[in-house]
Amino acid sequence: MANDIEAVERRVWEQLRSCFDPEIPVNIVELGLIYDCAVTPAEDGFRATVRFTLTARGCGMGEVLKRDIAAKLLAVPGVREADVELVWDPPWSQSRISAAAKLQLGME
Repeated sequence: MANDIEAVERRVWEQLRSCFDPEIPVNIVELGLIYDCAVTPAEDGFRATVRFTLTARGCGMGEVLKRDIAAKLLAVPGVREADVELVWDPPWSQSRISAAAKLQLGME
């Protein structure tokens, strides 16, 4: 079961990397918007739990991104439940952006 969880978790992270902030051409993982991601056993499969944030509180894309994340999590084989929550603590900062994304955005 542990190996299954690890394989599902890898696929979950791959799916998260296919989600993009609509205003920035970088995926939400590289932007540092994912604060927590966990895969746990659930009835007939696994539950993926993701806590994410946005680059700015005033961004109106929170619900759009939340739906996109949930849909992509549920597309992972074995994931039967997706718990996706938008959180604001701690506040996001540019320090969370990966080095590769900073390079892509011309920040380095």
